[in-house]
Amino acid sequence: MTYRSKSIYKLSLVAVICFIKASSSSCPVLECWFVQEKAGRGGGLAAATSQEKSLLHIRTDAYSHSAESQQAPSDINPDRVYFITDPAATLCHRSLNPPRGSVNKPHCEINPFLPQPSTLKWVAPLTDSALSPIYLQADWFSTSIQGLNKQLAISTITRAPTAAQEPNVILSVTSKTVSVQSRLGEPVLLDCGFWAYPPSPLSGSGFAVEWRYQFRGDGRLVLAYDGKTDRLADTQEEGATLDFEGLHRKGNASLILQEAKVRHSGMYICTVYLPYLVAQVAVELEVVEPPSLSIYPSALPLAVHGQTLTVQCEASGFAPLSLELSWEFKGTDGKSRPLGSGSVTGHRQAWDGTYSQSTRLELDTTKLDLGRGGEVTCVAVHLGGTRRASVTLNVIGNVEYFCCFRHL
Repeated sequence: MTYRSKSIYKLSLVAVICFIKASSSSCPVLECWFVQEKAGRGGGLAAATSQEKSLLHIRTDAYSHSAESQQAPSDINPDRVYFITDPAATLCHRSLNPPRGSVNKPHCEINPFLPQPSTLKWVAPLTDSALSPIYLQADWFSTSIQGLNKQLAISTITRAPTAAQEPNVILSVTSKTVSVQSRLGEPVLLDCGFWAYPPSPLSGSGFAVEWRYQFRGDGRLVLAYDGKTDRLADTQEEGATLDFEGLHRKGNASLILQEAKVRHSGMYICTVYLPYLVAQVAVELEVVEPPSLSIYPSALPLAVHGQTLTVQCEASGFAPLSLELSWEFKGTDGKSRPLGSGSVTGHRQAWDGTYSQSTRLELDTTKLDLGRGGEVTCVAVHLGGTRRASVTLNVIGNVEYFCCFRHL
C-alpha cells in the first residue's frame, strides 16, 4: 500500500469548559457545547458556526434514568439534552467527574456527524462490500472530551434513532497519555485504545488505525494499518510499530517508538476507522534532554591582581531549545551572589537535533570583590532540569588562580 492522501487529518478539539452536575451513579452528567455549522449566506463566504449548551447524561445501560435527569436546567434547550449509553463505561472515567465545587473542569464539545466512506487506501477496504444504508439513517454525533489535568482524551461516535435523544456509543477512542515527556534515546509508548459496540453491524466489518505527526506546520504519516486485510502502509516510519496482537484482541492501538529522537517532539494523532465512521485523539510528545556542562579552561594560570580572568561554560546535547545560562560566585564565607549571564552565544544544532550554547565570563579582579576566593559556578536552567559546573578560585596575596574543575 502507498500513502497518497493530500490532506492532514486534524483533531477538532475546541477547548470549551464543561460543567459536571451531580449524579446518583459514578457516571458524570456533562454540560458541553453543541457546535454545528450554520447555512452559508452565499457570496463565497464560509459557513459560520453556532454553539449552544448541551447536557449529556452518561449511563452504562439504557434503563438507568434518575429522577434528576428528567429535568433540564432552564438555560439549556430540552432538545439538547441527551441520554448517552456507554456500555464500555469509557465516559465514566474519574477524570470526567471532579468533586463538587471544583474549579478545574473537563472540556467537552459535541458535533453532528455524517457517516461516509473513506478513500484512504488503508481504509477503503472497510467499505468494499455494500452495507445496508438503513443503519446509517439515524442521528449521528461526534463528541470530544478532555479530562481533568490531561489525564484522559476521549472521542466518541454515537448513534440515535432519528429525532430521538438517547444515542448509543458505537465507537470510542481514548488516550491516557495526553502529554508525554521522554528522554533522548528511550523507548516511548503513546497510548491509544478503541472500543466498538459489538451489536453494531459496523463493528464486525474490520477496522483501520492511523498515526500522524504534526509540528509547526510539518505533517507526516507515521504509521497506517488496515486491520481487515492485516496490512501496513508502505510509508511506515522507521522505528514505529504497534502491538498487533493487543490491537486485535483488546483494541490497543498505542504507538511504540523504539528510540526517542529530537525530531519526534510534536503532536501525534491517533485515528481509528470503522466502516463509515472515524474518531481520533491527540497526544503530545516532548523529547527532553538536559544539557551537559563543560568549563574551559579547567585550570587557569596564576593571575596577578589587576588582571582579567576569562572562563567559558559550554552547554551541549540539550533539547528543547530553551535554556538559561548564568554565573554565580560563592565566597569562602559561604555567601553566594549572582555574576550575571556573561556573554552568551547563539544556539548551535548538532547532527542529532540537540543544541549547544556557551557563555563567557570575564572576572575583573580589580572591580569584583572576590575576597580570598571561592567557587565560580555556571548554572544552566532547562526543562530537563538544572545543571551546574564549577571551578574554584583561590586568591593568595595579589595572585589569583583557578583550579579544580568539577561537575556538581
